Amino acid sequence: MHRVVCFECGGEVDDPFVDSCPKCGGLLTVDLDLDFASGLRPYDLRKRPLGVWRYAPFLPVDASRAVTLQEGGTPLYDCQDLRSIIGIKGVHVKYEGANPTGSFKDRGMTVGVTRAVELGCRTVGCASTGNTSASLSAYAAKAGLSCIVLLPSGKVAAGKLAQAMFYGAKVVMVDGNFDDALQVTSQLAREGVLYLLNSINPFRPEGQKTVAFEIVDQLDFEVPDRIILPVGNAGNISAVHKALTEWKALGWIDRMPKLTGVQAAGSAPIVRAFRDERMDFEPEQHPETVATAIRIGNPVSGKKALKAIYDTGGVATDVTDEEILAAQRLLGRKEGIGVEPASAASIAGLIKLVDDGVVARDERVVCICTGNVLKDPDTVMRSCEEILKAKPTVEDVRRVIA
Repeated sequence: MHRVVCFECGGEVDDPFVDSCPKCGGLLTVDLDLDFASGLRPYDLRKRPLGVWRYAPFLPVDASRAVTLQEGGTPLYDCQDLRSIIGIKGVHVKYEGANPTGSFKDRGMTVGVTRAVELGCRTVGCASTGNTSASLSAYAAKAGLSCIVLLPSGKVAAGKLAQAMFYGAKVVMVDGNFDDALQVTSQLAREGVLYLLNSINPFRPEGQKTVAFEIVDQLDFEVPDRIILPVGNAGNISAVHKALTEWKALGWIDRMPKLTGVQAAGSAPIVRAFRDERMDFEPEQHPETVATAIRIGNPVSGKKALKAIYDTGGVATDVTDEEILAAQRLLGRKEGIGVEPASAASIAGLIKLVDDGVVARDERVVCICTGNVLKDPDTVMRSCEEILKAKPTVEDVRRVIA
């Protein structure tokens, strides 16, 4: 059993199509009744394969109607070279780029689109910096639903735009930023044109929280000291907090890891709020960063993210574009893990926090890397060395590579 309640005032919301509290305008969240798990043991879940739907008892939709592309079950890499370079006890990377459309968004979308089907919706939609649109387009296609995505013009990586087009969505480029696109999409949802599936929808984070379940599961229920995440719209870090809170309430874990959020320096409203010890943030009017997936100035789940950080004794920090790209290359060339720039923010943040003495060298840390390197191939090619050129002879190739 579950209820949809307001994160701000706690009031229950019955209308399944609203995206905010009718009383106070606050964010919505799903409140699960955990009594169902009183006789359930953690290892009972392992009857299902590793993936989002292994944790079906903790998802507020009918698993028998799941719209799934076999998402989740992503690798948790033990990065020994990275550990040595950074000088820390343990570093794992949770590689969400292995999801069906190449990003963590698939976790939320399998639950969100399943909810749309339960409600009898025919058209779904979202605003996006790229990954959300790619994921929603694929899951809408799987479910046989129409899909509308609004993207900020000129601000979406080619790999992500190609996916949305390929899966058959109606793609609308908006002359503005992500926040402008979300405002329009939300109004279309209120008018009944589409069912909104941005992370403002409380069912999306319910799927995204399974990344935390998997991390603990893959570590055989040994909780890491810290989990570091890139932060854009902030739905992921708040979803991880919700997941761990549920399992701690059941006694399945005995402590909470320190949740740490990393933003790009040119798009860091949550970091500024954290530094000022505030529970709310002031939007960034003109966000700018090479990490397009986190180029968001007014994060919908910003308040939830700050609560997650404060409640767990974590921190929020920002990193420059140069630090992000350097971390992306480091991860690829030392561990063979290819991530898009926004994903590398978690690695860049870890390096900075260790150097600053915020993260202790005896900590065991999990960095969540949210998207595949092929999401943004243009940025990768610009940040790497030039391609060598040679004549088609052994002598000339030998000369060039020397």
